[in-house]
Amino acid sequence: MCKSESPKEPEQVRKLFIGRLSFETTNESLRSHFEQWGTLMDCLVMSDPNTKPSRGFGFVTYATVEEMEAAMNTRPHEVDGRVVSSQRDNS
Repeated sequence: MCKSESPKEPEQVRKLFIGRLSFETTNESLRSHFEQWGTLMDCLVMSDPNTKPSRGFGFVTYATVEEMEAAMNTRPHEVDGRVVSSQRDNS
């Protein structure tokens, strides 16, 4: 996880859902790809709480809406050799 100073915009408008991840993708490889477009406040590949393997999706949260939009404008993204889906998080 990457944390820095407190942003001005609510987290929900700066957060992306990343789907179709390779089961080999780690927090570090996801961060490495998406930090090209800005400062990441959070970066997490979701894993099964009991067995620990990746569930095939994750989230990245940028410091600003502008950085998140820059990442969205450069789709499609390829992480660990797989084209992933990315969309604004609606949770």
